[in-house]
Amino acid sequence: MAPRVLVSDKLSETAVQIFRDRGIDVDFQPDVGKDKEKLLEIIGQYDGLAIRSATKATEKLIEAATNLKVIGRAGIGVDNVDIPAASRRGIIVMNTPFGNSITTAEHAIAMLFAVARQLPEADTSTRAGKWEKSKFMGVEITGKTLGLIGCGNIGSIVAQRAIGLKMHVVAYDPFLSPERAQELGVEKVELDELFARADFITLHTPLTDKTRNIIDAMAIAKMKNGVRIINCARGGLIKEEDLVAALKSGKVAGAGIDVFEVEPATKNELFHLPNVVCTPHLGASTMEAQENVALHIAEQMSDYLLKGAVTNAINMPSISAEEAPRLKPFVKLAEVLGAFVGQVTESAIKEVEILYDGSTAEMNTKALTSAALAGLIRPQVADVNMVSAPVMVKERGIIVSEVKRDKTGVFDGYIKLTVKTANQTRSVAGTVFSDGKPRFIQIKGINLDAEIGQHMVYTTNNDAPGIIGLLGTTFGKHGVNIANFQLGRNRPGGDAIALLYVDEPVSEAVLDEVRAFPEILSAKPLVFDVN
Repeated sequence: MAPRVLVSDKLSETAVQIFRDRGIDVDFQPDVGKDKEKLLEIIGQYDGLAIRSATKATEKLIEAATNLKVIGRAGIGVDNVDIPAASRRGIIVMNTPFGNSITTAEHAIAMLFAVARQLPEADTSTRAGKWEKSKFMGVEITGKTLGLIGCGNIGSIVAQRAIGLKMHVVAYDPFLSPERAQELGVEKVELDELFARADFITLHTPLTDKTRNIIDAMAIAKMKNGVRIINCARGGLIKEEDLVAALKSGKVAGAGIDVFEVEPATKNELFHLPNVVCTPHLGASTMEAQENVALHIAEQMSDYLLKGAVTNAINMPSISAEEAPRLKPFVKLAEVLGAFVGQVTESAIKEVEILYDGSTAEMNTKALTSAALAGLIRPQVADVNMVSAPVMVKERGIIVSEVKRDKTGVFDGYIKLTVKTANQTRSVAGTVFSDGKPRFIQIKGINLDAEIGQHMVYTTNNDAPGIIGLLGTTFGKHGVNIANFQLGRNRPGGDAIALLYVDEPVSEAVLDEVRAFPEILSAKPLVFDVN
């Protein structure tokens, strides 16, 4: 059955056709996003939800979306999606961060010119029949210093345009490497230095707890007198009441504001100031950008629903369409390793370490770790997947770490999962053979080679003669067919383990009979999703 996608906001017909051409059953209802009750009523029918900004994917809507696997936002901002709620439900949230980058950067540059030359006020005055040349004395931007707060995709485009206009660009971005700064031709500085040096400041950073009100009265006090500020990024980055006061006092000579703390912004103190240029969140509003983000989100959602490829996800590691086929068996391996430990560990897990050896260390380990965590907690939380597992593990206070190393043994690559509880440390390792099937290669430090089946039994025992016969006879007596039987020990007469791959689940009564033998220390049933 083909996946079903609801398009609840206005996307282009070309984007909708992409879904159809890829074999997706798409329901195009561009106005239903504004009808909360109707959307709530129908959302349970769909695997995917494609939106712009009108649809609000609230916690209530997400709870009702019982089949939903992915929410795709045609644009950058995901303020209208409850990401924590989506993550808990295992729903991937995607956006399109690059489809409107040029458009938003160009708007910031346009605002910079408009503020520098007071273009809107001059236009209004001239249309009113006035000729006030002396009133609208502007400033040149050539030779001035532009301070970028955020130098990612959009900020770097603004930097390139500004350098082309003969501006000197300084940038504050904790993630900007010295090499990238040199490549762009910008000077990387700390935030206070940017405030002290910049003639113009433009913001290009997401709204987070750390960036909220990054420009407030204290920040403005550190700026040059007569600085001009542009915000085409996110409302909430500037404390508006502090900006209003600075504009009235002349500390800030002008501002270009495209985004506001409350939107739609129908009333705002900034509207009444002559040295402010305001636009209604137009950063991404060009025909090219709107088409690009719509096409991108249709492709991304289709790739995920049909191939398992994850692109531009907010709450999950990305998996490209090219790497998905190679990664898939190792995702299954990681999930199985987690499931093994989750089923045999009875006390609370405090720490998880995942070792990637050889070729696995070069893979998308974030995705593999998410899969391992999903398998680990599924015995306690049935409704969990690669999206929700990291959130749930974090909520439980479990410490997770990854270790990568070069090939150390006979296997080209393998994964080893180690967990620590208050009472013990337990480990299991596995690899993928050439047939694409995952295998256990080590449990509790004991080497073995065990095929993984849907139903298995894991026993620990003292290494002693007769264990194979004991288990075989007991299971045979109760009609349990053993498909595969693997043994291992750490030393003669020491600790030993057995893994039995059986055709059907083994009852507790049969397991209790096995546990009654003094040679057997423990016997646990295991269930794995091998599909």
